[in-house]
Amino acid sequence: MADGLPLTLRVYRGLSSAATPFAGALAKHRLRQGKEDEARVGERKGLSGAARPDGPLIWVHGASVGEVLAVAALVERMRAMNIRVLLTSGTVTSAAIVAKRFPSDVIHQFVPYDSPRFVARFLDHWQPSFALFVESDLWPNLILSASERRIPMIVVNGRMSQRSFHRWRAAPATMHALLSQFEMCLAQSQGDADRFSALGSSHVFNVGNLKFDVPAPPADPQKLEQLTAATRGRTVVVASSTHPGEEEIVLDAHRRLTAYFPQLLTVIVPRHPERGAQVAQATQAMGLRGAVRSQGELPSPETDVYVADTLGELGLFYRLSPVVFVGGSLVNHGGQNPIEPIKLGASVLHGPHVTNFTDVYRALDEAGGAQLVQSGETLVKQIGRWLEDKEARRRAGVSGRVVVEKLGGALERTLTALEPYLLQLRLESGPTHA
Repeated sequence: MADGLPLTLRVYRGLSSAATPFAGALAKHRLRQGKEDEARVGERKGLSGAARPDGPLIWVHGASVGEVLAVAALVERMRAMNIRVLLTSGTVTSAAIVAKRFPSDVIHQFVPYDSPRFVARFLDHWQPSFALFVESDLWPNLILSASERRIPMIVVNGRMSQRSFHRWRAAPATMHALLSQFEMCLAQSQGDADRFSALGSSHVFNVGNLKFDVPAPPADPQKLEQLTAATRGRTVVVASSTHPGEEEIVLDAHRRLTAYFPQLLTVIVPRHPERGAQVAQATQAMGLRGAVRSQGELPSPETDVYVADTLGELGLFYRLSPVVFVGGSLVNHGGQNPIEPIKLGASVLHGPHVTNFTDVYRALDEAGGAQLVQSGETLVKQIGRWLEDKEARRRAGVSGRVVVEKLGGALERTLTALEPYLLQLRLESGPTHA
């Protein structure tokens, strides 16, 4: 295959191979940044302490938390077919979510650094029967090496933003060489399907967004009871998945809203929990009283802002709040997933920067199931309106749920497209045990 590759990929393979000796230094640097798990750094070099299970093995790869959660229901359906699943991802937070939210027989590994040597080790050990790449985390050596081993590969929940599309159009031969290795691309939307097709994907189908079919996030009953008691009599508003620059806007909104809602409690859930101390400092700097969940604190009657800097607990806070601001959208990050709070009955607010979920937010906004706020000023006004007008808030919540239900079904369409591959693996795995 190497002879037929465009120059860009031949150079990439050469450089990534030459860089292999520096992997240790890279790992140490990432460890200092909290981006690696020290006990599992070997997985980044294709080494694993876990044994490959007997029989067929489906390899599912997603970059981070959002991609991993998007395929949770799909993984569960494949498990029900008596097929083992290897799930790879690239972040510490996604590994923690897998440990918390997925069954123990789903094997998680950190995806290897994209060096030919490390990728070869990974594939030699796991020998996957079939590979699903979630959204668009496309590592050249990983893809080309799997293709050379004749491992069938399919893109599921494929997403190609306009920004990525325009960037890849500058190197069409490179992208065509990568995308042509996939047997099929199952895209989130028609726009994504069109962009994948234009860049060289074959057999592209718009099956919808798997995130619409993800179950509502769970909540530990004991913890929920504890938080419900701690917030009884309070008006709770949640700002979830916030990024730097947004917390200050949310804190200012809280300060202004307390003139009208003196019992207001704002819960801030930073997208990256390690930023909890930074959010707590910003809270204090604004003269507000904060409590920090990672320190074992619960909100007291005097608490203004509760910093929920833990993993896998969004389900708790969404169940407490009638209004949720979904972050990554008042700063130019691209927005975060609004579907989970909507499934739990919240009325959702978001900023203008939602390119990661353009179609989702467009459908919600047009139906009145979510509300765009352009600035801190409009955030204050809309929160205040919904806290005052219970009926308007209820209508928004109902409209949001209707949109999510209407746009669901991607899981079944994805399974239908994968059926020939899954049937073959089921035949290889033998009878399903009750």
